[in-house]
Amino acid sequence: MTTFVDRVELHVAAGNGGHGCASVHREKFKPLGGPDGGNGGRGGDVILVVDQSITTLLDYHHKPHRSATNGKPGEGGNRSGKDGQDLILPVPDGTVIQDKAGNVLADLVGHGTSYVAAQGGRGGLGNAALASARRKAPGFALLGEPGGFHDIVMELKTVADVALVGYPSAGKSSLISVLSAAKPKIADYPFTTLVPNLGVVTAGSTVYTIADVPGLIPGASQGKGLGLEFLRHVERCSVLVHVLDTATLESERDPLSDLDMIEEELKQYGGLGNRPRLVVLNKIDVPDGKDLAEMVRPELEARGYRVFEVSAVAHMGLKELSFAIAEMVAASRAAKPKEEATRIVIRPKAVDDTGFTVTLEEDGLFRVRGEKPERWVRQTDFNNDEAVGYLADRLNRLGVEAALMKAGARGGDGVAIGPEDNAVVFDWEPSVTAGAEMLGRRGEDHRFEAPRPATTRRRDKQAERDEATQEFEGFEPF
Repeated sequence: MTTFVDRVELHVAAGNGGHGCASVHREKFKPLGGPDGGNGGRGGDVILVVDQSITTLLDYHHKPHRSATNGKPGEGGNRSGKDGQDLILPVPDGTVIQDKAGNVLADLVGHGTSYVAAQGGRGGLGNAALASARRKAPGFALLGEPGGFHDIVMELKTVADVALVGYPSAGKSSLISVLSAAKPKIADYPFTTLVPNLGVVTAGSTVYTIADVPGLIPGASQGKGLGLEFLRHVERCSVLVHVLDTATLESERDPLSDLDMIEEELKQYGGLGNRPRLVVLNKIDVPDGKDLAEMVRPELEARGYRVFEVSAVAHMGLKELSFAIAEMVAASRAAKPKEEATRIVIRPKAVDDTGFTVTLEEDGLFRVRGEKPERWVRQTDFNNDEAVGYLADRLNRLGVEAALMKAGARGGDGVAIGPEDNAVVFDWEPSVTAGAEMLGRRGEDHRFEAPRPATTRRRDKQAERDEATQEFEGFEPF
């Protein structure tokens, strides 16, 4: 049964925003007390958070579909809907978030680091929030926005200071078991290690983590064996330790050729050329192994490697190796730049940025793209004429109609707002003013207006009588 998963495709869906409420306050002797519809609640986010107690993506392998809760709709009496609850998904330290095209979205390193994988939809405004001096009694409310939906790929790259690399059965698992308290599976056949093992080593005042990476074979960087699946766990390690088998029973292998092969695979994988390295000649407790180690050591040192002869079984040479690795880890940590304080980067919009674009497509359709127009369309109830008029007002004030005319649109041309797979398409009719502004008093209720003074009413009636008298005096009989 699978117990370790380091790559998984996850489908996350944020919560939808709740719809706003269109309501009018009513009570005895006050049948029209004004709009009192509440706003809809915000949809919950899907948030990935690093938890160091999590070491595998196994849970998401079995349950790849995750969704947050929706916001509640608003209610009458100015009662807003409840916000949806955020969904917190714990992930291992060192998880890389990518889209399906392979673009990196986030690199989560460090306990508590978080990333919003899907944003919850905004709640729609109720008619109480939409009321204004010109629109005293809106008969509509805005719809809640749908939550974001994304397909993401999560890859785990082990966070360790040292990586043990080498052929299968070179003794990497035995070495990590004696250097640390880790207890990996150890057996006398290849590919015993199927998952990376982590151990913590203390050498003097330096404490570092060491990873046992599954064995590499020729072609690992192209997908042969287990190499391609686990080479990613070497990327974050600051020191590489080549573990070479000096007592192999395969006649075509020797420590030098093994080293050359592993280096070639690391080179093909890329990004590891600047990591400090040292070489461990393992299994010197075997007589032939000791002799072979003494033969190849001068050649390895001539190549610039620090070489250590050890025996994981007999516990020979381990102390010197542990302190040498600690020295290299300390030097690597000292060479890293110090982390700077968190900075807030402000990128103001250009003064000529309208917030939307109008493009003419090959089929003659004018497409409007922009955050505000697309959001306003999603929040509009197209079964309500007043809501459609309100949308027309907003688009006109934003400058969409002027931009369409500038782009060459004429009456009757098709206009689409939104992406190709989810757009609102309509035949455009230009006007001087649009929607509710063209009607002048859309959404107003005359019963809310204060009555005119009696003197004003008498003055208006007298003006009507005078106008009728003038018409009568100018009448000439046949």
